[in-house]
Amino acid sequence: MKPKRDWAADWISNNDDTVRSFPIFVGGASLLAVLVNRAVTGIAPVADASSSQSRADLLTLGLAVTNILTGLVWLTIRPKSISVVNPQGVECWFICSHLPDIVFSELLWAWESLSGVTRCRSLVVVYDCRCILQIGVAAESVNNEALAVDAAKLTQGSLYQAAIKSASQSYLANLSLYPGRSELPFLPLNTQAVILQPLGDKGIVVIGGDTIRGFTSSDQAWITLIGEKLDASLAKYVTNER
Repeated sequence: MKPKRDWAADWISNNDDTVRSFPIFVGGASLLAVLVNRAVTGIAPVADASSSQSRADLLTLGLAVTNILTGLVWLTIRPKSISVVNPQGVECWFICSHLPDIVFSELLWAWESLSGVTRCRSLVVVYDCRCILQIGVAAESVNNEALAVDAAKLTQGSLYQAAIKSASQSYLANLSLYPGRSELPFLPLNTQAVILQPLGDKGIVVIGGDTIRGFTSSDQAWITLIGEKLDASLAKYVTNER
């Protein structure tokens, strides 16, 4: 199962200038319609408060001007463009060797799916105080290798504790604004956004993205489902192992 694309949102994004100019077109057409109507019907161009037609025209003119001003504001005020960054780090591919094949396959499926259709560029899974997966781009250590995840330190941090306590997904849409960034040293230095997805009360999935606010609501819902699936498989594995 993969998140569905929002075609309406995509169309609006690809035709941004046209959408922002639309109120101007509507307002201009309304003004023209009023003038043509008065010319065709022979009504005097001067508005007469005692005439119901004049009052209707004045109301139409007011709405038309409002539309035009709205369009001008939309064209003038634009959101700051958000660009995709190239994660600064090294490629990492670590999966715990003691996992059964079914869990191994599910972890790989999760990575391939997330990296293929979302802005996910780093994926870390910590379960039962162990890092069982670190894949994608990781921070570079002093030895020019991928910086390993300190699972014990991560699970003691405020980000992990808050996610486990709330039992719900935590989305840090602009990671640079959060002081808890220091608790995720294993992610590339320029990671833009992070999703923390709890795995029951025993683990967490850390997803690093390359774009500020790069994960859509559909992505977040999908990641929640992936987390639930991984939690079920890992819980069964840990139970069987013990």
